Amino acid sequence: MTDTDGKAQDGDRFEAGLAMRKAVLGAAHVERSLAAVSDFSRPVQELVTEYCWGAVWTREGLDRRTRSLLNLAMLTALNRGHELSVHVRGAVANGVTETEIQEALLQTAIYAGVPAALEAFRIAERTLGELRAEGVTIP
Repeated sequence: MTDTDGKAQDGDRFEAGLAMRKAVLGAAHVERSLAAVSDFSRPVQELVTEYCWGAVWTREGLDRRTRSLLNLAMLTALNRGHELSVHVRGAVANGVTETEIQEALLQTAIYAGVPAALEAFRIAERTLGELRAEGVTIP
């Protein structure tokens, strides 16, 4: 599975990460993101795919729904609006309900601050509306 420098294993982790990233965020989104990568930003995209998606998201300790809810809370706390919108879409793809999204954001308001949660609610509501307009059924 690995050669002496571990490259084959890293390649396996990258491929597993790419598959997970596509499963959660949608192949079209991931392919658009990767197509827009410059030579400068390629290393960080490879890192994200290999480690975030390949080394962590593929672990068995938490299911995808739980990982999605954690991401929503953390991205709200960090005030990372673009990534929050991406992960609202991923959460829906992972079967997270609209009510569960609301509850995660409410919980975040208490521990990370109301202003962050208010912005997260605006982003999540807009993203859920976009998903509905695209014909996606939200659980």
